[in-house]
Amino acid sequence: MEYLRLGDILISTGAITEEQLKHALEVQKTTHERLGTILIDEGIINEQRLIETLEMQLGIDFIDLSKVRIPIEMAQIVPRNIAKRHGVVPVSLTKDELTLAMSDPLNFVALEEVRTATRKRILPKISTPNAVNKAIATLYGNEGAARAIEEMRYETAQREREQPQPVRSEDLTDENIQSAPTVRLVNSILERASVERASDIHLEPHSDDMHVRMRIDGKLRTTLNVPSELKRAVISRLKVMGGMDISESRLPQDGRANVRVKGHDIDLRLSTLPTLYGEKVVIRLLDKSTQLLDAHAIGLTGENLNKYNKLLENAHGMILIVGPTGSGKSSTMYTMIRSLNTDEINLVTLEDPIEYDIDGVNQVQINEKIGMTFAEGLKALLRQDPDIMAVGEIRDAETAEIAVRSAITGHLVLSTVHTNDALSAIDRLKDIGVEPYLIAEAVNGIVSQRLVRKICPHCKESYEPTEEELRKLGCADMQHVRFYRGRGCPHCYNTGYLGRTGVFEILIMDKNFKRAVAEGSHKSQLADNIGKGTFSSLADGCRDLVLRGVTSSEEALSVLNTTEEQ
Repeated sequence: MEYLRLGDILISTGAITEEQLKHALEVQKTTHERLGTILIDEGIINEQRLIETLEMQLGIDFIDLSKVRIPIEMAQIVPRNIAKRHGVVPVSLTKDELTLAMSDPLNFVALEEVRTATRKRILPKISTPNAVNKAIATLYGNEGAARAIEEMRYETAQREREQPQPVRSEDLTDENIQSAPTVRLVNSILERASVERASDIHLEPHSDDMHVRMRIDGKLRTTLNVPSELKRAVISRLKVMGGMDISESRLPQDGRANVRVKGHDIDLRLSTLPTLYGEKVVIRLLDKSTQLLDAHAIGLTGENLNKYNKLLENAHGMILIVGPTGSGKSSTMYTMIRSLNTDEINLVTLEDPIEYDIDGVNQVQINEKIGMTFAEGLKALLRQDPDIMAVGEIRDAETAEIAVRSAITGHLVLSTVHTNDALSAIDRLKDIGVEPYLIAEAVNGIVSQRLVRKICPHCKESYEPTEEELRKLGCADMQHVRFYRGRGCPHCYNTGYLGRTGVFEILIMDKNFKRAVAEGSHKSQLADNIGKGTFSSLADGCRDLVLRGVTSSEEALSVLNTTEEQ
C-alpha cells in the first residue's frame, strides 16, 4: 500500500507516467528495493524532483543532513537496528517531539515503530537515502566510539585506583591493549574510515586529547577526538595489530595488518612517529575488494588514451610514470600491469609495498632492512627470464642504471619517478647519474599526472566564469563559456566534490626528441623539440576537465598553481 501511494502521488503531479510506475513495480518484484530508490536508479525521476514533489504533496520539509550536527545522544533515542532497517535517523529532541529524517516519508511502518520505541511524537523530515545512510553510519559509529571511550575511561580509573603511578606504554599489558572497549574503539575508527572512502587515517596526539582525521578525496577532515588519557591504549592496540614493538615509543616504526570491514578485506599500512605529545600514527587503507581500474576509469580519454595504448604496444623499452606523492602513480601502474598481464609473458613486479594482489603476476616485496633493495631485486629478476618488469620506484643511481640497461636489452620496464612533469623526469635521471644517450635509447614515453576532485553530480550547477578565471585557465579568447561547480549537498558533505580523477600529460619520445636528449639538451631546449601538435600539457588537461564540467576552475587552478610552485 505504501508504495502504491507514492506512485499515485507522483502520477497525480505528472512526475512519472503510469507506464513508468508499472515498470518500476516490476523491477521492485526482483530487487525488493523501495519504489523511490528504483525510480531514481532507473532514471525515471531525479532525486531533487522526487523530494520536491513529496514536500509539496505531503507538507513535509526537506532537511540537509550535511549541514546538521546530530548530538551523539540521539543514538540512545532510536535503536540502531530500527534506524538501519527503515532508513531513518533521529536528528533532535525537543520536549516530547522527535525530529526524524527519513528517506521514505511514506514508510508508516517505520513511523509507528519509532513512535512505539521512543514514546515521542514524531516530526518527519525528508532527506536523501545516501544522506540518511551516511548519517546513520556517522551517528551510530560515533556512538559506538563514545561508548567505548567511556568504558575505557572507567577501566583506566579503576587501574589508577589500584596502581596510583602513571601507566607507561611499556607497562601496558595484553589485557589492557586487547580489552573490549579499546578493540571496539579502534574497530569503530576503521569502520568509519571505510564508510567514508578514506585513503588514510591520522591519529595525532595533542596536549589535551588526540585528534582523529581522515583523508577523503585528498583532503583531511577531523572525525573524532580521543581523550588524552586513552591515547596510549589506542596507539598500543594499533601497534599490536601492525606487529610493532609497543615498548618502543622513541623511534619511528612501520607495520601492516589485514582486517575485514563490512565484507571488505582491507590492508592497513601503519607508520608511527614520535612527537611532542606522544606517538602519531598514520594508517594507509588499501581495499583488497576494490577492482583494479581500467584506463577509462583513471581518467584517460581522447588523444591521451591513444598515446597510452601506443606505449603499451612496445615489446621493450621503458615507460616512466611521474608525479608527486599522492598523484595516482600507483593506480596507473597497476592499470598498465593489468592490461599487459597475459599467460604468454612473464611479468614480475618489485613493490614497496605490494598494494594489490594480481593473479598471474609475480609480485616481489622490497625489504631494505634485510638488503632486498630495488637494485638487488632487479639483479635477481634478470636471472628469472622476465618479459616485463615493473619497478615500484627509481630512487638511486644503481636502480636507474640497471632498469635503463634492462630496457635497452629487450625487456619492457615500467617504473615511477618523483618529478613534477614529464620533462623533469629526464633531468632527474641525468641527476642520479644515467648518461643522456642511455636515456634516449631506453625511454619510450613518460606519463605525468595529478589527481583532481570531481564535481558532485548531485549538486552540480553551471555559471558564467569571470574574466580572471578565463585568463588563468588560458580561455581568455573564448566566448559564451559555462563553467561548473558543486553547490554542496548531503552526498558530498557539502563540499561540492565527490570522487577524484586523473589529469595527464603523456610525452612520446619520437626520433627528434630522443636526439635532443642524447645531445644533453637542457629542459628548455627539450621543450622546443616536443611535438607541439600532439603534446597536451597538464594545464591543457585541467582546462579540458573544466570545460567538460568534470572539475571546477578552483580545483584545476589549485593543481596548476602547485605545479608551477614546484
